Amino acid sequence: MRPALEMFMTPVVGVVCFAIILAGWFGGVNYFKGIPAGLVAIAVGTIIAWSSTALGLNYGGMSLSNVTAALSNFGFSLPIPAIGHVFSGFEFLGVILVTAIPFGVYDLVEAMDNVESAAAGGDSFPTTRVLTADGVVSLIGCLMGNPFINAVYIGHPGWKSMGGRIGYSAATGVVVLLLSWLGIIALMASLIPVVAISPILLYIGMLIGAQAFQETPKDHAPAIVLAFTPHLAAWGKLQIDNALGAAGTNAVAVGLDKLGSVGVLYHGLEVLGGGAILGGLMLGAIASFIIERKLIAASQFALAAAVLTFVGLMHGESIGFAQSLTVSFSYLSVAVILFLSGKYAKITPATIPAGH
Repeated sequence: MRPALEMFMTPVVGVVCFAIILAGWFGGVNYFKGIPAGLVAIAVGTIIAWSSTALGLNYGGMSLSNVTAALSNFGFSLPIPAIGHVFSGFEFLGVILVTAIPFGVYDLVEAMDNVESAAAGGDSFPTTRVLTADGVVSLIGCLMGNPFINAVYIGHPGWKSMGGRIGYSAATGVVVLLLSWLGIIALMASLIPVVAISPILLYIGMLIGAQAFQETPKDHAPAIVLAFTPHLAAWGKLQIDNALGAAGTNAVAVGLDKLGSVGVLYHGLEVLGGGAILGGLMLGAIASFIIERKLIAASQFALAAAVLTFVGLMHGESIGFAQSLTVSFSYLSVAVILFLSGKYAKITPATIPAGH
């Protein structure tokens, strides 16, 4: 959503660049001398942004003062090991784990999702090796003072459809490394408007969203929609929290009843969106197995969802026992109903084609 919002906040740059990308990557338009559509979009967006600045319109937030300030970052500097700093943080381990465990679960599931996405796009990679490389590189980065864990690159089919191969990823890594060592990233950020890049991110989102529907049986479409709902709830809650935070308050201070009276079901967003990455996975799996008439398997996933909810990994704001008892009990009840239905009920055969 953020790239889309950024585009329409500055449509003269964002929407124009988006049209260039759609025409090139969806419409088959070949630009001058085979220049990639993404590069054309960024160049056009940059020209529009700086031209508007010269005219006093300032589309894209460009300014010469930002460029001048960015030039001060020039210089060669290698990352310095921060082993002592990293290990001194172990005294805060109890606080850190509350964030680290859900983040680790998220990274694990996202990595597997992206490996599966690549496989659906025609390229299979060994999941264990991918996850191991992901973790090892994250540890190395951490010891060099990088607070951000690595993640398996999302949008494999999108980059592949643009012509990107192994060399594309390798070149990206080398270029980012050089830009970081030489202090050029700040200069590029001051020269190129973010809104000119946002359409590329929206394009990737469009592709991976479309892939979810295209690479699964059409009967599974309802399960895909259901799997989206926790993420939509989490996004909605985040927008509300940020808006209220900017006003110096929060949902509890305003009052959940008051929010509910104007149609903002904050508690519902909070429960449904808690641990959305696992919540979406579980709901999607349960619905998929129900659609396939595999009710016993669906009951097993419902039971797993009950356990994950009980320890706070789903539908909860923190890790711990008995975090969302009512939701956990609800999943347990669903597991019982599905198990009994699969065992004793008369079931109409599924219509999903063989082989899926």
